[in-house]
Amino acid sequence: MELIDAAHPRYDQYRALFNGMIDRRPGLIARCGTPGHVAAILQRARAAGHEVAVRAGGHSVAGLSGNDGGVVIDVRPMKSIQVDPKARRARVGAGVTWGEFDRATQRHGLATTGGRVPSTGVAGFTLGGGSGWLERRYGLACDNLVSVDLVTADGRQVTASAVQHPELFWALHGGGGNFGVATSFEFSLHPVGPVVLAGLMMWPGDAAVDVARTYRDTAFGAPGELGSALVFTTAPAAGFVPAQLQGTTVAAIAVLWAGLPDEGHDVLKIFRDLGPGADLVAPMPYADFQRLIDEPPGLHNYWTADYLDDCPDGAIDVLVRSGLHRPSAQSQQLLLPWGGAVAQIPEFATPLAHRSARWIAHPFAIWPGPAGTERGIGWVQALRRDIAGYANGGAYLNFIGDEGPDRVRAAYGEANYGRLAAVKAEWDPGNIFQGNQNIIPAGLPAVTRAACGRRQHGSALPAGAQGDGRPGAALPPGAGPVRGRHRPAVAGAALIPRARAGCPSRSPMAGSWRCPLVRTCTRTPDVPVMPPGHAPA
Repeated sequence: MELIDAAHPRYDQYRALFNGMIDRRPGLIARCGTPGHVAAILQRARAAGHEVAVRAGGHSVAGLSGNDGGVVIDVRPMKSIQVDPKARRARVGAGVTWGEFDRATQRHGLATTGGRVPSTGVAGFTLGGGSGWLERRYGLACDNLVSVDLVTADGRQVTASAVQHPELFWALHGGGGNFGVATSFEFSLHPVGPVVLAGLMMWPGDAAVDVARTYRDTAFGAPGELGSALVFTTAPAAGFVPAQLQGTTVAAIAVLWAGLPDEGHDVLKIFRDLGPGADLVAPMPYADFQRLIDEPPGLHNYWTADYLDDCPDGAIDVLVRSGLHRPSAQSQQLLLPWGGAVAQIPEFATPLAHRSARWIAHPFAIWPGPAGTERGIGWVQALRRDIAGYANGGAYLNFIGDEGPDRVRAAYGEANYGRLAAVKAEWDPGNIFQGNQNIIPAGLPAVTRAACGRRQHGSALPAGAQGDGRPGAALPPGAGPVRGRHRPAVAGAALIPRARAGCPSRSPMAGSWRCPLVRTCTRTPDVPVMPPGHAPA
């Protein structure tokens, strides 16, 4: 195990997050190569009362794989990959990316639903559900899980499967990193490729309405072998793109046909009849197609997503208008069809609600620096507002930032959320693992996130909220959210551990920075108050 603190020459390298909007400075980064390393650093963090975050691929747009002043458990060194082509199984370490996974399994002509971006980590992607090009044929990544090895909050090393800890295994099918530190995954594999029919068709922006409506009328009802997306993007300045499209906003259709290439040509004819300005769909290695989209780390990102049960012309008009007015060349807007194998899984067989949704509208603003922040966020929020009348209220959490506890509940539905909360209470009753789309353990007051949790872009706490959720003294001036955590209003306030593990009011507020509500919280007697002269005004 390699321990990295702020004095280490590679500290900035290892703490850097995918989303350049978010800057976290953990007190310690523990690069773990074995489950034993994870258990050891967890024990150390718990004993010291430090906040814990877990990093695998690090692609969390909300920056959930980092923290300020706490401990980051970095499992990226866990790179083992074992493929059993006869059994059609793969076992991989939690630090493996989808690019690495695909290269290993494609040597045997096998694959499972994986990330559309090769640098995405297998771990967070799968635990959050796992939407990829093969989902309509083979289900989400989590639907292909055979087992998960993880280290629990109390340091136990357990395996969850359909026969071992089945309720925990259920929760790991989309419940995120709420239940432990995953160290390895076993997946079912399927025959794919190695050559598939895939690529991109592009049309100029003035053809967008016709392209979008044809896509809407075709994609959801197409055979499950067709994975696709309607994409508003900027055509690259490359020789394979006609000069008149280069650098312009285009309406594009990305496709992957997971069956015989000749059959795919027949399905794609309806799109080709629209006369694309560029038709880049051709037979290519599956692993190469999976590497076509990659987003360099460090750019500023702001994402959201909504499920649509239908996509009438009014919704198409909203999507086209938004897609043609993206805030930057890097920003994209996707419309993805679900259905197929995704919808064949019963609603309560996994935590993910709304599997019957037909579409996901997914805008993601990307820009190079702080100057574009207001415009980028404004564009995403405007689409959410304008599409709301067509959305069903659900959300796919891997596609959104930190949008608060109501969006987390909406993603699972009340019944599934209650079941997840019960599993959380069994395996992580003190909410050690809250650096995620957090599920509050059953019996722990919702104030843990509703009043004291992370707030995105400076949204305020409820007036009068206290550390244990009782109405009372409001937060002192200046103690509002900074970089996703509450800091004391005065300079020089010391770092202290958060509340003890069993405290029912422990929260991110009582994290690495001293909670300004300690004086009024009756639930944290073991946490000292600020020294004289340092109390918040």
